[in-house]
Amino acid sequence: MQIEANSPEQYISEVPAERREALQNLRKIILENLPKGFEETMNYKMIGYVVPHSIFPDGYHCDPNLPLPFAHLANQKNYLALYHSGIYADAELRNWFVKSYKSMTGKKPDMGKSCVRFKNMQQIPYDLIGELMTRFSVEEWVTLYQNR
Repeated sequence: MQIEANSPEQYISEVPAERREALQNLRKIILENLPKGFEETMNYKMIGYVVPHSIFPDGYHCDPNLPLPFAHLANQKNYLALYHSGIYADAELRNWFVKSYKSMTGKKPDMGKSCVRFKNMQQIPYDLIGELMTRFSVEEWVTLYQNR
């Protein structure tokens, strides 16, 4: 379910009403906790959080014209999704997140390799998402990315 939008605000305005507030809250908690240097942008038809070319000129290896991705928010057909590259790239971070999620919510997260799916908008652990965003500085993320 791709949304054609030129800004995060436009993207959110086009999300179904029953998910809009949750997406706004996810965006807010991410922006409040996003380490200095990462930038919010529209990327891959999603709300993206990236390392800009001004910090990492090489860009993303799949397409060097794109900035290095870190996280994305998206509205999918049946859920909201948070794509977090650190969860994919760092097993220790993934283990911490899964354990913390279960501790906070009483159940395992619905996850893919980098995707956390939120099907119930009332059960999103916003504080945990905020903490997840603080786990990498820009420098740490670029170093991990370069060493993979």
